[in-house]
Amino acid sequence: MSARPLLGVLLAALVAFTAGAVPTASARPAPPAPRAPHTAVLDGARLQRTKVRLDHGDRQLRDTARALTARADTWLAQGPWTVVDKPRPAPGGDVHDYLSQAPYWWPSTPPAPGNPWGCPYVQRDGQRNPEVDAGTDRQDVEKVFDSTYDLSLAWYYTGEKRYAVKAAQILRTWFLDPATRMNPNLDHAQFIPCKYDGRAIGIIDFSQSYTSVLDALAVLDTGAAGWTKADHAGMAQWNADFLHWLTDSDFGRQEGAAANNHGTFYDLQVAALAYATGDEDLARRTILNARTARIAPQIAADGSQPQELARTRSWHYSAFDLVAYTRLAAIGRHVGVNLWKYRGPDGQSLFKAVDYLLPAATGAAVWPHPELDFSRFAATDVVHAAADAGDRQAQRAVPSLQEPPGGDLWALRPAAEQLDSIAG
Repeated sequence: MSARPLLGVLLAALVAFTAGAVPTASARPAPPAPRAPHTAVLDGARLQRTKVRLDHGDRQLRDTARALTARADTWLAQGPWTVVDKPRPAPGGDVHDYLSQAPYWWPSTPPAPGNPWGCPYVQRDGQRNPEVDAGTDRQDVEKVFDSTYDLSLAWYYTGEKRYAVKAAQILRTWFLDPATRMNPNLDHAQFIPCKYDGRAIGIIDFSQSYTSVLDALAVLDTGAAGWTKADHAGMAQWNADFLHWLTDSDFGRQEGAAANNHGTFYDLQVAALAYATGDEDLARRTILNARTARIAPQIAADGSQPQELARTRSWHYSAFDLVAYTRLAAIGRHVGVNLWKYRGPDGQSLFKAVDYLLPAATGAAVWPHPELDFSRFAATDVVHAAADAGDRQAQRAVPSLQEPPGGDLWALRPAAEQLDSIAG
């Protein structure tokens, strides 16, 4: 063989070897599979599967992810927040104690030098006193809850470090830094000027949203940038101390005895904290007890919730209570309790309670009970939850649901949230 043909053979072999050794862009290896977070309410394995779909280019999920990251982006330039920067400390004098004011209580007379609060205060159910958002920790703690949830999920789905770093900063400032941390109690939640220094029902300031923080912590624990072993240990201790206060304090016992949404949310918070801190037996007992202590007495045979229908915001509170129930049922999935399957002595069930909302949730009928500010989207998440649990009526209703402000994020965070504006 001459030198020229031999050279051609060698070049061809080199091209073939190079093509096999260097993958094209389309043949690059897929990113490593994400870890499934040990979440309390969210289904960690489901989050993992959803991220894999997103990484492989699922178009619908990409659109939802853009809505999620838009929310997360708004938090990047905000905070961190702390309990120690309020104008005056809680009645006990410790600036590290959380302080909030009862939202539906109003001064009966104009403030005066001898009566700076305008006491006595009187109740106006469902009408939020704007002064409760100034001078207390209530609005700041809601920002802590919402921001860390949005930021941690945005990091999980995108891998962008800035989201995790911001979430870690917010959590450290509110819960861990000795100079700015909150004491793990709610002794001064929803105080009423000139009347009470704190009330048991103030526990709902945390119970309605703190379970989202527990899930945010679990997400960050999967390897988030800026989240350390010391941070994990510090939050684990804070949560254990807070659970102890909830179960052993007088306020905790009073809230646990409540016969409306306060009791349901209390159970949610205790079960989630117990699961997150490793006490699965307490979590399981709490959820099992909710069948006869909550569902049977609080949900009627037709699915209505009489305690919530008696409110001036009956639509809001009917959906609100079901946020707690559906999230409690989600924790039950982790500890072997199917709360959706429970039927009370008169046929009461979570499915019936959600189905009772469907005509108004889909716009097919007017809500027939008192409501100061009807928002159809308030029920969107609880209908999603029932549909996921196998409720056929809810499944048929999903296409007719109203999208909440900021988009329907169910596909990325499949756990019911409070979607309308009342907090308290």
